[in-house]
Amino acid sequence: MIPRIKELKPLDDYLLQVIFDDGKEVLYDVKEDIGNIAQFADLKNIYGLFQQVQVDESRTCVFWTDEIDLPSDTIYEYGIERI
Repeated sequence: MIPRIKELKPLDDYLLQVIFDDGKEVLYDVKEDIGNIAQFADLKNIYGLFQQVQVDESRTCVFWTDEIDLPSDTIYEYGIERI
């Protein structure tokens, strides 16, 4: 089953705080994606863009633009769980 996002909050230093429907809460560091995926560089180069992150209607993806998005299963798997 694809994890659905319940809450999303952008934090300083390109971190996303994400809470899923099952209660799991993670911090996902977007800096590695910014360094490795060309489209993600805009999150660093365009002032304020990172803070404009949104959850799609299905709650299975976060996005900034049509070209910059992250699926919820990636965030769920690679995020650092908060206890």
